[in-house]
Amino acid sequence: METHEKFVISIDLRALDPSAGLDFRIVSYLDRVYFSVTSAQLDAASTFLTEHFNECSTFINVTALESLEDIITLLDRGAQRVFVTHHQLEALVKERRGVDLTRIVLSLDHNICHDNPNARSTEVQQALKAIVGINRVALHVQGDIDWDQFNPIFKHAGLDLEDYPERFVSVSHDTWENYLKAVKQCHIPIISACALTVEPKEHEDLIPAELLITTAVDARHGDAKSDDDLYPTVVVNELGVCLGLVYSNRQSVQESLRTGRGVYWSRKRGLWRKGDTSGDYQELISIGIDCDADALRFSVRQRGDGFCHLKTGTCFGPYTGFSRLQKTLRSRNENAPQGSYTRRLLDDPNLLQAKIMEEAAELCEAGSKDRIASEAGDLFYFAFAKCVAAGVSLEDIEHNLDLKSLRISRRKGNAKPQWAAKFDVVGSADDNQVSVLRNGSADSMPGHKNVEEAPPVLALKDDSSGLQDGRILMKRYDIGATSHGVIQDALKRPSQKSTDEIMKLVKPIVEDVRNGGDEALMQFTQKFDRVTSLSATVINAPFSPELMELPAETIAAIDTSFDNIRLFHAAQKETKPLEVETMPGVVCSRFSRPIEKVGLYIPGGSAVLPSTALMLGVPAMVAGCRTIVMASPPRSDGSLSREIVYIAHKVGAKSIVLAGGAQAVAAMAYGTENVTKVDKILGPGNQFVTAAKMIVSNDTNASVSIDMPAGPSEVLVIADKSADPAFVASDLLSQAEHGPDSQVVLIAVGLAERELLAIEDELDAQANALPRKDTVRRAIAHSLTLQVPHIRDALTLSNGYAPEHLILQVENAEEVVNLVEDAGSVFIGPWTPESVGDYSAGVNHSLPTYGYAKQYSGVSLSSFTKHITSSKLTKQGLRNVSSAVMQLAKVEELEAHRRAVEIRMSRMT
Repeated sequence: METHEKFVISIDLRALDPSAGLDFRIVSYLDRVYFSVTSAQLDAASTFLTEHFNECSTFINVTALESLEDIITLLDRGAQRVFVTHHQLEALVKERRGVDLTRIVLSLDHNICHDNPNARSTEVQQALKAIVGINRVALHVQGDIDWDQFNPIFKHAGLDLEDYPERFVSVSHDTWENYLKAVKQCHIPIISACALTVEPKEHEDLIPAELLITTAVDARHGDAKSDDDLYPTVVVNELGVCLGLVYSNRQSVQESLRTGRGVYWSRKRGLWRKGDTSGDYQELISIGIDCDADALRFSVRQRGDGFCHLKTGTCFGPYTGFSRLQKTLRSRNENAPQGSYTRRLLDDPNLLQAKIMEEAAELCEAGSKDRIASEAGDLFYFAFAKCVAAGVSLEDIEHNLDLKSLRISRRKGNAKPQWAAKFDVVGSADDNQVSVLRNGSADSMPGHKNVEEAPPVLALKDDSSGLQDGRILMKRYDIGATSHGVIQDALKRPSQKSTDEIMKLVKPIVEDVRNGGDEALMQFTQKFDRVTSLSATVINAPFSPELMELPAETIAAIDTSFDNIRLFHAAQKETKPLEVETMPGVVCSRFSRPIEKVGLYIPGGSAVLPSTALMLGVPAMVAGCRTIVMASPPRSDGSLSREIVYIAHKVGAKSIVLAGGAQAVAAMAYGTENVTKVDKILGPGNQFVTAAKMIVSNDTNASVSIDMPAGPSEVLVIADKSADPAFVASDLLSQAEHGPDSQVVLIAVGLAERELLAIEDELDAQANALPRKDTVRRAIAHSLTLQVPHIRDALTLSNGYAPEHLILQVENAEEVVNLVEDAGSVFIGPWTPESVGDYSAGVNHSLPTYGYAKQYSGVSLSSFTKHITSSKLTKQGLRNVSSAVMQLAKVEELEAHRRAVEIRMSRMT
């Protein structure tokens, strides 16, 4: 087996410098970085690749991504390798036939080691053969591994592990014992940076980082060496030029990692910090291992005169080629006298540009081999003079070339129009000239901004998300047999696009509506909602009866829900002001008043959501808000859901804005010619709606507040032996059908295998009978079952997760509610499906998601009111409190505050 990867270090993009373990600077010296990415972290991952491509090889687990284009983007931006699911691998091969399979790692669930190994190995082999033929791809097994079962999987049917020379495994619990097991079985271990240290004396519980290097060499050659044994070491510069040969041992490697310098081992000097006395030291870039694990390679940036004690660049003589040219030009840039040709060349960009164009033309005209070499040399000289003048190094250029070589997406190779015309190139054009017309002319929007829609997500074909052996199933975790870290990772919500990316798309829309008013609002509605006939942005009350014509059964359902919601929210009204006499003669009170103008966002599009109109409109009516404005996207013909119009009429809404998305939020926040400006905006929506709400709420010019941040819908069901499997499955599916980014969690309390299977059977059967089966399946792909022994364990997990909806299908459910600390809404007992809360029970379904139940409440009557406090003092009351007020004002040096009391005291008789 030959591979350059001997180990990989996992990091958390959110904490590159963790409180424990290695910071990123030291991790980069070890050159191999691994992290998992979600849709919400795409910007962070792209930024990481841009900023650190020069520093380390990056391995990214993309199994949580649903868009093939997102995976390709990461490969294009420099990811060395991506870890993909079987389904993603198939899509990559089908859609991008030129994909380099050496950059792909097939990630398998750890359950492959616990199911039927022979059957699973055959399944894996057949799937791979169908996708990549005789080619081999690297493998990765997620989670804790049964080492005794792992190897037989691939030996089944005559296969050998050598058929898979690269096998990445996650190190169980990040322990040294498990790391060594992986190394000895020729796997490539993935270990957390938090488990490593370069200060082993201070952190005895962590693994010395240098052992990753030395163990990789030792494992190749048998038993481990002693700490003093030496490793042949090649030292190269940032361009890969060999500077010299030295020795290293465990101590010197540790010191290099700790200090970021070239530190070696001399048989005469011992620990050798090369360059300490001469100043010709090396800055460490990375430490690597050759393909056969025979030697180490230190990549460094040489400072001073050179690596050799003879003051030459290398121990084999001076630099040659481009390295010599770089050194020469850098020296001339620093030392060339004023007025010299070199000084003029480096200081005069026009002269330098003329020389580059001149040499490029001469190279194009050259015909013979010698002439081409000569002219190319001249062009390189002047091109690199420009680089040196701009502070660009050969290392920068080589890294740029390396990055280009990793791109999967390729340009068409056309010449730009001015050059194509000059040289009479047939069939060549600059596609960029027409790309700006994709969404209309540059001045098609107010303010002459061309706001593009988000690029479409390339759906993965033959999507097998959420399927296990052909069944729709959630992953299972037994908390007694699974590490805390694995459980927490599994409970992470499925992610959306990153906030930064969404904000870049939404800010121009908000700004255009703010400045362009109704015209901008209508144009965005026509563009994003594909509305073909729209003559107005608003319909005003009283609403035409024909707009509210509905079947009798629909009206009855709305009316029933209306009454229940009104009854529950009316009970929340404060009957009288709070009044407290804090000391004799000092009375403090607190009273509520309705928010005058509220904007209610009602999502639309593919689904009609009258329930949201009820959940927002009824509390606004009960609170006494004077002006209620609703906003909902119209259908393509410009019409609006009759159910929403009917509810707007019942709650006394002033108007309905015929718009959705960020543009509707902006219109209500700032007001337009026909849209009333509101004081608060409430209601759920997609990422664009949420981003717009955040933008306007942070703009003091808008002077508008919002209800809460929101994310995809979610439910957590706690079920014990008393639960009906059909009820449990139906509750899970009722949230999974909301969208592919929803998450559902089952916490199974003390359930036996047959009881778990009963729930799984129901879930699969019910899911396959649903019209939104594909949506459910994709949601199930990132949903899970947690097995716990006791109800308190279940509540600990639930409170940590803080679900939007919590369903208790357990014995003594009402008593269990006392253990609930964090949840949006709780549904108690077998006869309380979450659906009743969504529609007709009376509680509000606008709830905090994404863990925000730890800080936010769901929408209630208080969401539509504000509280005002008042104080009333008698003369005696002021006497009683005056000394405290005047002393504190004196302490804060606010003299006018103090005198406001003192003057009144002086008037008392």
